[in-house]
Amino acid sequence: MTESKKPYHHGDLREKLLNAATDLIALGGIENLSIRKLADKVGVSRTAPYHHFKDKNELLCAIAEQGFLKQDQLVTSISTLYPDLPANELFEQYVLTYIRFAHDNSETYDLMYGRDIWKSGQPTDSLKLISKNCFRLWLEWVEALQIEGIFDASQPPLRIAQASWAALHGLCRLFNDGIYINRDDVDDIAKTTVNMLISSHR
Repeated sequence: MTESKKPYHHGDLREKLLNAATDLIALGGIENLSIRKLADKVGVSRTAPYHHFKDKNELLCAIAEQGFLKQDQLVTSISTLYPDLPANELFEQYVLTYIRFAHDNSETYDLMYGRDIWKSGQPTDSLKLISKNCFRLWLEWVEALQIEGIFDASQPPLRIAQASWAALHGLCRLFNDGIYINRDDVDDIAKTTVNMLISSHR
C-alpha cells in the first residue's frame, strides 16, 4: 500500500523542512536528524527534501544560515527597542540578547559556530556569506561604540571586535556546554562581562 502523505504547498516546503529540522536537533542534536526522519515529521515523501537540500550537510548549513539571520534580526532591533538608552547600556542589551539567543537556541548555536560544519563538514558559500555578515554587524557596533567613547578609539576596531566577540562566544559556550549550569546567574555574569570588556579597552 502506498503511504499517504500530507498535502503541502511547494513554496512553503523548504521553510517547513527547516523549521522541522531545527526542532529535531533541538530535541536530540544533529544525531537526531536525518533526511528520512525529517520527511516523516513533515509528512512528505522521503525524496521530497532532496529537491531543496542535496544532502544532510547542506541541510545543516541551511539551519545555521537561518540561525544567523534570526540572531542578526534580534541584535539589530535593539537600538529600535531601546532608543533612549545610553551607549553603554545599549551595549549591555546587545550582549544579553546575544547570550539569551545562544541559550534559547543552544543546538542551533552549536551548529552555527561548531565543528560539525566548519571543520567536519563543508560550509556552503551562502553560509560563509551570512556568517561573515554577522561578524560585520558586530564590527559596526564596535565602531559605533568607539565614537560614543565606550571603546578606545585609538585601537583598531577589528581587533576590539575580535577580542570582545571571542569573550562573548566563550561565555556562551561555557553555559551551553553545562560548565556553568546555574541559569539564574546568566544576566549577572553577562553584565559583568560587559563592564570588563568596556574597561579593558578604555
